[in-house]
Amino acid sequence: MPLSVFGCPVVPVIVIDDAARARDVAEALAEGGIHCAEITLRTPAGLAAISTVAGVPDFVVGAGTVLTSAQVDEVVDAGARFVVSPGFDEEVVARAQELGIDVVPGVATASDIQRALRSGLTSLKLFPADRLGGLDAIHALSAPFGNVSFMPSGGVTAANAVEYLADPAVFAVSGSWMASRQMIAAGQFSLIRDLSTAISDRVPA
Repeated sequence: MPLSVFGCPVVPVIVIDDAARARDVAEALAEGGIHCAEITLRTPAGLAAISTVAGVPDFVVGAGTVLTSAQVDEVVDAGARFVVSPGFDEEVVARAQELGIDVVPGVATASDIQRALRSGLTSLKLFPADRLGGLDAIHALSAPFGNVSFMPSGGVTAANAVEYLADPAVFAVSGSWMASRQMIAAGQFSLIRDLSTAISDRVPA
């Protein structure tokens, strides 16, 4: 089982409206071979959902849409083991590093990457990946930044995830197709399990 987000080739992005459903979502993902999730702070239920999932065995829960250093404290207190943000914020990164948890900030430009490198980070989220050019953007950015690996997010689907993961500059993909907000609200946990299995069977462990 993965000990950190960096052991998860597929990182589900979970937007949840009812924290009571969070454990069922995590268990459905795990049954399908995905043992991590990024639960976003886009809804009021996000923090409570992180706390609920933190108790699921053999599962790594993190927090997404983390925009401030104060939120880093909140999600870590709730049990998050990694932090993801849509952009690069020095205060968010520094606080996560102070607390000793993994942080994957978003980047969109070469300047963003240089700032991340100054903070000692080489594993970064490319967001929004599809709007930035997808694999073409990754190839272009990898030329001057050969030591950087990316987690594309935004427009990643079951149809293109495997192609992304086949690229040596990609350490993981991030998406919500296997556990959408609508599926969670409808309690479609068997569908979440089946979609997770479908992608897990096609990517490296």
